[in-house]
Amino acid sequence: MRSYEDCKYTAEDIDKILGFTSWSTKKKMDTLFHIDCTMYSNMGTDSSAGERKDVQRKSKTIYRAIKQLNPSLGKLLLGNMD
Repeated sequence: MRSYEDCKYTAEDIDKILGFTSWSTKKKMDTLFHIDCTMYSNMGTDSSAGERKDVQRKSKTIYRAIKQLNPSLGKLLLGNMD
């Protein structure tokens, strides 16, 4: 099981992750999902509307990256965003 400390990547590293040639598609997608999950997990009831919008914007960017790796899944994720 991975912990928060195991993921040294953030939403700013999306292009870098997509460019890793030694990583499998599964590892890239797992890392992108982990970043997305970490962002939402770190939000709380005290998060401002601006913080929520920022996380949602970054999440949409992550889903677009996933769409490059798996078009059908990426389309599904983007279609189900709020």
